[in-house]
Amino acid sequence: MKEKWAKIVLSIIILGSLFLFGGCGNRNNAAVWRLGKVLAKEKIKVGMIYVTDPLTETSGYSYAHEMGIREMQERLGLKDEQIITKIHVQDTDAEGIESAMRDCIAKEANIIIATSWGYMDSCEKLALEFPHVVFAHASGYKYNSTNFTNYFGRIYQARYLSGIAAGLKTKTGKVGYVAAMGKDSSEVTGGLNAFALGVESVNSKAKIQVQITYSWFDPMEEANAARRLIAAGCDVIAQHCDTPLPMIEAESAGVWGLGYNSDMSKEAPLAVISSVLWNWGAYYTFLVQSVIDGSFTTEPYFGGIGEGLVDITPPNMLIAAPGTTEAIEKARNRMINKSFNVFDGILEANDGRTIGEAGFTLADSEITGNMSWYYRNVEEN
Repeated sequence: MKEKWAKIVLSIIILGSLFLFGGCGNRNNAAVWRLGKVLAKEKIKVGMIYVTDPLTETSGYSYAHEMGIREMQERLGLKDEQIITKIHVQDTDAEGIESAMRDCIAKEANIIIATSWGYMDSCEKLALEFPHVVFAHASGYKYNSTNFTNYFGRIYQARYLSGIAAGLKTKTGKVGYVAAMGKDSSEVTGGLNAFALGVESVNSKAKIQVQITYSWFDPMEEANAARRLIAAGCDVIAQHCDTPLPMIEAESAGVWGLGYNSDMSKEAPLAVISSVLWNWGAYYTFLVQSVIDGSFTTEPYFGGIGEGLVDITPPNMLIAAPGTTEAIEKARNRMINKSFNVFDGILEANDGRTIGEAGFTLADSEITGNMSWYYRNVEEN
């Protein structure tokens, strides 16, 4: 009788274990990753979380990330089934974000890549719950010591170069900038100020006028903001927003533009002088390879032109002002050899304050995390 009951109890334990680990989706499978341990390439599974649908787009923020993932796949030899894509995950919907990430993990994802600022807190929370899954978050500042990191880059370098193109091109001396957020967002403000510095380096009289959409993704307001800037006399439009609509509006109005995230000349070939680029493939290859070879750490990644993470497209010389390519290349070379860091020396804000010190440059952490002022040639509307 005792032997019979022992078999029954053992059966219950086995069935319970199967239910527990089977119902937890990836908890058992994701456990193959351990910090400091190698992971076979064939076992890699990446969950991509997007605000929009990059599979149907031809440019913009999510599209640039998707191109980076495809580059990583090609370079490392991952199969399509090793990538899980979640689209239209609004970065203000915490429940929806968690649901998307959990579904990826249930489908055996051992790397979660969260591409929008608003995904940060969900990454932090789920990283604790799923210690055998790597979480990588774009543009944020939170991370832990085991499985949660963040990544971004010196986009201000590319912004400065695009400012050179804008400053040389403008005839009205008014350059427009469609900004996703106000000056309390260091991510946006750091890029805008670098752009303003680039404009000033070749055109000391030009002014930058700003229109804020207060959203990372709002196609209608992005178009409306560009129209307002054009109506105010801006003949060059730059942008820090997700869609190519500001460039399309620029072309429609017969003015010029500087795209963002990816090459936007496809949508507005008669307007786009150049586009500021994120080459996310540089980071995604680095990230996934580090998981494969066991070198992954949670130290935040911050690359620039030198690492190939950011750049601008070659200027369209049918549109760009004479001398644009030469001026950009000169500045780029100074950045690469680190004799120029954009935010060098004493800088003057548009409210009269001074920032920085002679002989020093602002730290990356200051530029991307604590910049709440506009440079002196920026006009707020």
